[in-house]
Amino acid sequence: MKFASLVLVTSLVLGPGCMTSSSHRAQMAKLKSDDAAVLAAKEKELGDNIAKLEKQIADLTKVRDDLQKQVEEGEAVAGTMKARLEKLGQNVESLTKDKAEAAARLEELRKQKAAADARLATFKSLLTKLRAMIDSGQLKVIIRKGRMIIALPNDILFDSGKTSVKKEGKAALEKVAQVLATVADRDFLVAGHTDDLPIKTAQFPSNWELSTARAVEVVRFLVSKGMSGKVLSAAGFAEFDPVVANDNDEHRGQNRRIEIVLQPNIGDLPSLDDLTK
Repeated sequence: MKFASLVLVTSLVLGPGCMTSSSHRAQMAKLKSDDAAVLAAKEKELGDNIAKLEKQIADLTKVRDDLQKQVEEGEAVAGTMKARLEKLGQNVESLTKDKAEAAARLEELRKQKAAADARLATFKSLLTKLRAMIDSGQLKVIIRKGRMIIALPNDILFDSGKTSVKKEGKAALEKVAQVLATVADRDFLVAGHTDDLPIKTAQFPSNWELSTARAVEVVRFLVSKGMSGKVLSAAGFAEFDPVVANDNDEHRGQNRRIEIVLQPNIGDLPSLDDLTK
């Protein structure tokens, strides 16, 4: 009886303990299997996530590289456009400057044309007023070196070697004075000329003195007939400005003359600023 009870107690004590250990191992094995599966699943999930991230990184890197390339291309285009704009700006500035210079030049040409037209009108007017004297041979009107010249032969004005104006010459000069007095804003140079035959007297040591004295005498006469002394001047050229060669009597007669030169208007001349450009 006591033995049976002891076996029963032992069974009760040891029996359950043996069952718990086996079950525990099974449970532990199951747990390990579950943990491995979970771990494997997590590792796979993590690997997938890493792969996705790596793909995203690769895609972003490509986008960045494309953007960088576009930026570089844009900078190159911007540099080219900037250079073109700078060149265009320079060209525009140059064209603007050229246009301004052309406009100024055109305006200057217009002024010169207006002055030339005014000179032509003056010349035509004088020519018309002096036509009768020209036709009668009392004087000639010529254009030399761009200036209008009224030339009177010495034979009408002076005797050989003399400076007193002859009666016939006074009549001619009086008509000339009446015409020239109508010309406004013009000065006149009365120039005396001789042939190449030398003169040497107490009064006239050379042709310089003779030609100058004759010019002065003509100026005095023109003033006495109404012309202003402010617009008249006298000069002697002696034999050094012939119109033809002094090779015969006829040609020498042509070189002995008084010329009344219509001086250019100061407004027709270029300014000092134009000359120094």
